[in-house]
Amino acid sequence: MTASKGPESLVWSAIGWDGADSLVSANLHIERIHKHAEKLGIECPSNILEQVFSKLEKISPPNERNDNPEQDPYLLIVKLTSDGEVTLEGSVNRSWPETPLSAISLSAPKWEEGIRGTKHGDYQPYRDAREVAISNGADVGLLFEDECLIDGDRCAPLLLDLDGVAYHPRHSDGALDSISLQVIRPFLENSGIPVRAAKITLGMITRASEMIVCGSGMGIKSLGLIDGRRIGTPKGRLYSAAKEGWSERLISTGRINEGKK
Repeated sequence: MTASKGPESLVWSAIGWDGADSLVSANLHIERIHKHAEKLGIECPSNILEQVFSKLEKISPPNERNDNPEQDPYLLIVKLTSDGEVTLEGSVNRSWPETPLSAISLSAPKWEEGIRGTKHGDYQPYRDAREVAISNGADVGLLFEDECLIDGDRCAPLLLDLDGVAYHPRHSDGALDSISLQVIRPFLENSGIPVRAAKITLGMITRASEMIVCGSGMGIKSLGLIDGRRIGTPKGRLYSAAKEGWSERLISTGRINEGKK
């Protein structure tokens, strides 16, 4: 991503990419671009998916390849600008440690209704949060507003409560409608873990049995610490079920010929 402009300047998404002709969950990403473009007042071409696959033939992958079998080799940044231009950019998909990740709590950026919860053109606050987390020795930043969890700096958080339900922040509170959560949700529910949106308080987090974070780049990662405080038992039932769902997603979805159906 280049430097941020105004929120209504573009809508974008980061899609798993093999560096050639295969995209992961492309239809879901494009559907979200359509939905977010409408919220931002951006006209989305009806053939945006076809444009992406056509332009993909001319995009070269970065030199640095991610060979972790649990992640995609690269990311493809798809942007739709306010003037209707579709652009693609190959991006490095960084590697993550196998050990449970650590997070720090940060203040969530505030945007007006209609902008909150979209992948818009002013994502610099999220990148700033990422840099703050890294500079403080943490892997990710978790974004809070009024002591409630809103989102992650590059990931969607999901916690397993003592009642056996997996909760994620509500889109109505400003959370991004995560493609990764959408992909793994059926696998979680089939394994007996209901998935629900909720206002996630600090109390829910401190009593959680387990927490994970997920995203198109990182895949599924266990979260062990928030602000130095241990959260639940890492790599438990939630992590195992989510990781199995993610594995199926990597094997079975996102081929370019499926996108052209």
